[in-house]
Amino acid sequence: MKTLVTGIHHITAIAGNPQANIDFYTGVLGLRLVKKTINFDAPDVYHFYFGDELGQPGTIFTTFPFTGARRGRKGVGELTYTAFSIGKDSLEFWRERLKKFGVAISDTLTRFGVELIRFEDHDGMGIELVANDEDSRPGWTYGQIPLEHSLKGFYGATLNLRAKELTEKLLVNHMNYHSISEEGNRFRYGTEGKPGDIVDILVDKEGPHGMQSAGTVHHIAFRTENAASQLEVQQILLENGYHVTEVKDRNYFTSIYFREPGGVLFEIATDEPGFAIDEDEAHLGELVKLPEWAEPSREKIEKSLTPVTLDPMKYE
Repeated sequence: MKTLVTGIHHITAIAGNPQANIDFYTGVLGLRLVKKTINFDAPDVYHFYFGDELGQPGTIFTTFPFTGARRGRKGVGELTYTAFSIGKDSLEFWRERLKKFGVAISDTLTRFGVELIRFEDHDGMGIELVANDEDSRPGWTYGQIPLEHSLKGFYGATLNLRAKELTEKLLVNHMNYHSISEEGNRFRYGTEGKPGDIVDILVDKEGPHGMQSAGTVHHIAFRTENAASQLEVQQILLENGYHVTEVKDRNYFTSIYFREPGGVLFEIATDEPGFAIDEDEAHLGELVKLPEWAEPSREKIEKSLTPVTLDPMKYE
């Protein structure tokens, strides 16, 4: 089978206070703010993109920060934990760093033979840092975090579902994933089984359903190379009974959306064209960038957005 889906492109969460959101992901975690734009479906709300130096697919964690949003609830039918990849010897650094900023951290956990820690951001968003020596990506730092300890991008994501069979069928039969391993009620899948493409299904037959709001994931996007491969994926999904949207232009990639059988919103996003199409690479994320259709309303839109600043070095 031709490989059309090659891993995770981005993961998008709902957040609360925009400034607190920027401070945590750039200051505490050290990700680069690569794009500051708007939610194309709700133009009075920011859309922040955090990632590595250029916001490469597989590193991009994005947020819709709604000021005053109540806290959501992680549960069944949602992506509950986003896992970032760190170096094998970086766990102690991160344990000490997170404690320094008052973040409650789990004990060291072991999953499929690999160690990790788990915590939540200020909104309750579930995050894991997975220590491994299988990730050659360089990571990114503003300077407050040693490069060797920086976040390299995604390791994977956990889908909390009532059952795995129909979602497994989707991943394996139509999205180029294959089964890698299982551990208790956790089932692991990957395209190549490397950091950046791993998806776990955690089967939870009795837990409560999630409630989407601040601190929960809105959707997970999977990578495809370009517009042509995206249309091929769209056709495969349509032929197999999935309700897929038309192609939507998100400026920095194009997208199609559908819900997997367990209720999680999936997106297929193109690797092209990337985040440097409207800003110099050295100045990514500095200005509020708007799609062409929104430019005539820039003054109104900017007045509706809460002013934010970027100062990650205050979290040295």
